[in-house]
Amino acid sequence: MENLTYNSIILQLEGLKAPEQAMYPVFVFFLLFYVIIIVSNVGIFILITAHRRLHEPMYMLFCNLPLNDILGNSIMVPRLLMDILKPPSERYISYVECVVQAFSTHTYGTTSHTILIIMAFDRYVAICNPLRYQTIMTHKMVIALSALAWGVALLFISILIGLTLRLNRCSTFISNPFCDNASLFKLSCEDVTVNNLYGLIYTVMLFGSSMGSIAITYIKITFVCLVTKSKTLNSRALKTCSTHLALYLIMLISGFIVIVLHRFPAYSDYRKLASLLFHIIPSILNPIIYGLQCSEIRHVLIQDLFLSICFLSMKNKTKQLPVSKLMHYSNGMLCK
Repeated sequence: MENLTYNSIILQLEGLKAPEQAMYPVFVFFLLFYVIIIVSNVGIFILITAHRRLHEPMYMLFCNLPLNDILGNSIMVPRLLMDILKPPSERYISYVECVVQAFSTHTYGTTSHTILIIMAFDRYVAICNPLRYQTIMTHKMVIALSALAWGVALLFISILIGLTLRLNRCSTFISNPFCDNASLFKLSCEDVTVNNLYGLIYTVMLFGSSMGSIAITYIKITFVCLVTKSKTLNSRALKTCSTHLALYLIMLISGFIVIVLHRFPAYSDYRKLASLLFHIIPSILNPIIYGLQCSEIRHVLIQDLFLSICFLSMKNKTKQLPVSKLMHYSNGMLCK
């Protein structure tokens, strides 16, 4: 494809660089990760929404995270899998699809920060104002905080992508495994100072606000724990806050690795791989860490698995029984 086409509606993706002999192992590797992401995140989302005992603000706010992981990876990873099986010269993508992918990619990263910020606010109220928790963290407040997390992300990303859409393009090659804003505005031969300036301000504001709010929240929580000296309060704070902090640190470290590698062009291949792992690693670890650490979710999951085993056991053992005996077994005798 000619690389000087003016405003072409078809672009070429570099895709993921992999030796020909490693093409299928790499495909299986990312396919397996994608299946794990979808199954684990959909599973924990359904688990929380289906059980009334988990309809607490902490868990309902967390539901935003698996939803974000599902949407963010479902737009990026399937396209990546398709391109892995294609020769590099045949990895074409329409401009519209590329814009949608870039929008979803940046929305995923921004929303990850804003969701963890509102989750930190929930932990602050629960530990520092436990007597007012039920009156503050109502269902309306949970909905409002969730809408705020998504709304702020969509607003900033709409401006980010909108500044890129105004530019004319004189190049067609995306030097990246997937489309993002920087790859898109680099296709332009016009002045992109405004894009770079807004991107810098947006990044500083995003990381500054998330790190600042998380730091202030945990400083206040630590202060309350030290002043009260309550073993029960400290235990609850450690259990709930350690999970939230682990999720935040995983996401933050993954994002910082990509940003740092951007400053070293010689390591561009490592930066491209890191940008993929930024989507994949947190999306895999989030439901696992939250599911294993939160006792309520763990108990509900074990209970559901136990009931499923009981149901299958009852079904197999009563398949040949008459109706009169089925009523006897329906009382749960087979699960004892």
